[in-house]
Amino acid sequence: MNQSHTKIIIGIGGSSGSLYAKLLLDLLSQHPDQPIVGVVMSDNALINWKLECGDGSPKIDYPNFTFYDKYDFFAPFASGSAGYTAMVVCPASMGIVGRVATGVSNDLMTRAADVILKERRTLIMVPRETPFSLIHLRNMTTITEAGGTMIPAIPSFYSQPKSIEEAALTVVDRIVDHLGLDNETFRWSE
Repeated sequence: MNQSHTKIIIGIGGSSGSLYAKLLLDLLSQHPDQPIVGVVMSDNALINWKLECGDGSPKIDYPNFTFYDKYDFFAPFASGSAGYTAMVVCPASMGIVGRVATGVSNDLMTRAADVILKERRTLIMVPRETPFSLIHLRNMTTITEAGGTMIPAIPSFYSQPKSIEEAALTVVDRIVDHLGLDNETFRWSE
């Protein structure tokens, strides 16, 4: 499958876990089949990025990606006609999970998720919360029943990661796999 024209939306929600988003953007920016990437961040995501990833700016660190204001409803992926094939919300706060589950499109991130679901395209939510309440579980079930995929930010350890980044990459690698992009990573029993 030719991935050179793959269009992906990255939503960065406001929960802790900016490292997951940073590693995902790193992988996508270095991918040999360079997908077209549009990024939208919540206000809290910008705060957490600075707290967890340092003073760097994602807009500066990833010049190949287009960043959109959270209320820019003229962004191409605010409509299904733009042909974006996938969206990842990473990390996904339980607030955004709840809004997506109930169809509340009050900003670009939730509108884009709504568009992806209605077009029957790939929506990946990466909740970073613990423990899950019954409300959280029901909202995640609703998104899954609507065609979305939940990849909780729960690292695996059978690859024996040597750093926090390597542990976080075990989650990010699963995201990239579910986007259908080639990815060189540890594989069980290989």
